[in-house]
Amino acid sequence: MRLTADIWVSAYLTRLRLLDIPAFVVARGDSTAGAVLIKLNTLDGQASCYQRSFDLMTGERKWVVLTEGDEAAVDSSISKQRGFDPDLWVIEVEDRQGRHLLDEPGLE
Repeated sequence: MRLTADIWVSAYLTRLRLLDIPAFVVARGDSTAGAVLIKLNTLDGQASCYQRSFDLMTGERKWVVLTEGDEAAVDSSISKQRGFDPDLWVIEVEDRQGRHLLDEPGLE
């Protein structure tokens, strides 16, 4: 059984908060089935955006980079994605060390 999007987001924000990594919801999507984008802002003008991907060959779900580079360009890409999918969640993580915790067990 899969978690709803709002429960997953809440759990993810809690994990980040426990490690004192600032994060906030930029755009709230559909509470049950909305897809989630994670923007990692390293506070130096650069950013990365991650999306969850499903590998048809292995059946694994993993986080992959959707776009990265100049923060304004990443924000523009996220805006385009929101135009295609209004049910999309966007979470912004701010960490100079580049920590996003997406590679930890339970977040795939």
